[in-house]
Amino acid sequence: MSFNLPYYPGLAKGIKNGRNPYEGYQRGMGLQFGDLRKEILNDSLYNEALHASGHRSVMSEENRMNIYLIMKFFLDKIPFGNIVEFGSYKGGSAIFMAYVAKNLFPGMKIFALDTFEGMPTTDNSIDAHGKGDFNNVDFDELQNYIKQIHLDNLVLVKGLFQDTQANVMKEAGKVSLAHIDCDIASAVEFSYECVKDYLVNGGYIVFDDGTVSSCMGATEAIENALIKRDQLNSEQIWPHFVFRRFETV
Repeated sequence: MSFNLPYYPGLAKGIKNGRNPYEGYQRGMGLQFGDLRKEILNDSLYNEALHASGHRSVMSEENRMNIYLIMKFFLDKIPFGNIVEFGSYKGGSAIFMAYVAKNLFPGMKIFALDTFEGMPTTDNSIDAHGKGDFNNVDFDELQNYIKQIHLDNLVLVKGLFQDTQANVMKEAGKVSLAHIDCDIASAVEFSYECVKDYLVNGGYIVFDDGTVSSCMGATEAIENALIKRDQLNSEQIWPHFVFRRFETV
């Protein structure tokens, strides 16, 4: 089933302060106040990708739908690039994105970075999560499952970000979407610093947990690095933080 994004005639279009507010409204308002949720739930590709991801993701439905909208309607408006995910847990969201990408963007790869053994040391002055959280991952089973469903565009990268990111970014090259879902301040900040210079013009930086009550460390990292220092304005605040990185405004 095909569907269209909502049209808001009273809102100006175009880029403002490094983001496209109209496109953010299309997704955010369409999901929160319009019919987009119902439309997506009847979309065959969305349902196939969701089925492929199984019960491996703890991502909220709204966040997953928003990523789907970005991939379905917006990635083809910017230069081609791969997708990098920082924080993959059991691989559910990476599998979802890889399935969608394989159908919409031949040649696009998804790089999914995680220890796949739980969180590293955290900062208990701001992070609610602690070392070892999310350690219930069967990495061998995950690899076998990805092979079984023939997602040859999905690359799992096991290890600490600081040990793996250099090779990943070299292989990924240009990035059209960075999905940062690592909950704690140090990991969120490090992920952003790793990927920001690889983003294509207009590339998306999507933070899964910057507005989640248990992830104030992620919020602080976004505030300090993106908002205060780099003076970026968000394109969406619901269902999650979405920023863009335009080379020219």
